Amino acid sequence: MKKVLVAQELHASLKQENSVLNRSDFAIFTAETNDELLKVHRAEHVNLIITELDMPGMPTEQFCSVIRQEEALRSVSLIMVCGNNPAAIEKSSRCRPNAVLLHPVHPLVLIVKAQQLLDIASRDTYRVLLSAGIEGCSKDDSFFCRSRNISATGILIETDKVLAEGVRLSLSFFLPDAKQVQASGKIVRTLAQTAGENNHQYGLAFTEIAPEARRLLMEFVGKKTHKSHPGFL
Repeated sequence: MKKVLVAQELHASLKQENSVLNRSDFAIFTAETNDELLKVHRAEHVNLIITELDMPGMPTEQFCSVIRQEEALRSVSLIMVCGNNPAAIEKSSRCRPNAVLLHPVHPLVLIVKAQQLLDIASRDTYRVLLSAGIEGCSKDDSFFCRSRNISATGILIETDKVLAEGVRLSLSFFLPDAKQVQASGKIVRTLAQTAGENNHQYGLAFTEIAPEARRLLMEFVGKKTHKSHPGFL
């Protein structure tokens, strides 16, 4: 069983997503302070810690130093979420995390990074061909891409096209029951390329989506998750 320890504030947003972390073979622990994070990790020896730079309690740098120096605690992956400013990024880097994500971080991006660090494949992955276009582009810059994961608030796409973070895309795709979904999304994260592959992966947060389309997505993801994983945390 995989064990994940999450800062309480981040866990609140992750609970809204039907994701790999909702599997019945995962144990999720939460903590409100760095002292609680350390206490839980000492007791449970978790596989992954997802936390924030400005957690209350002992200084975050001290907490990270302890888990990196103690042999019984060091074999854990760490995701650090911090403010989008040079001082916070530098301070986070000194904590020696496996990944630094910047506020505001989209839950889908956080989930994908956790999945990578836990080295697991998502059994909830739904792949579909999408038609995409770059919004605000004067020329016809439409292209096709594939989804790697999807939720009611965002989507992870894969394409050979090079795109920049912040670019807005218009998307159109069909769910398995032939219902069409149209939405606009903003690229909030670019994932590192897998060795030997030419495709790029981008995490998009939906910026415009009709209430009915969002309802269809929530219904689809919910059904798929319940079917695959009867146990929820």
